[in-house]
Amino acid sequence: MTMLASTAGTALVTLLTTEVWQRARDSVALLWRRAEPERADAISAELDATRSDLLTAQADGDQESHRELSVEWQGRLRRLLAAHPEEAEALRTLLTGLTPHTTAETSVAQHATASGHARVYQAGRDQNFGHR
Repeated sequence: MTMLASTAGTALVTLLTTEVWQRARDSVALLWRRAEPERADAISAELDATRSDLLTAQADGDQESHRELSVEWQGRLRRLLAAHPEEAEALRTLLTGLTPHTTAETSVAQHATASGHARVYQAGRDQNFGHR
């Protein structure tokens, strides 16, 4: 669940600066409304404040705020899932719906060893090579 919370926290903070920010806010507030109804309105307001902080940081060229706010929301989501593990699937579904080209728990590990004159090429996505 820690991986899910980490991925979700980062995705959420990123989504707050996109055109789907209201849907992201409302979806996360709904998640809280089911698990901890008394906190749902506060969570919605905190997401609005996070969005405002992010937009200000972007305008100022402050990239560290994105990382800090991601970590903050990762912790909130981790604590929510620790108290309400039944909400994990709802969070995965929420992420998939808001970020259709990613998954809630994606992990890539690459390892390579080369000796002599061997070459190793690794990529998380496309590689293009020119002709010799």
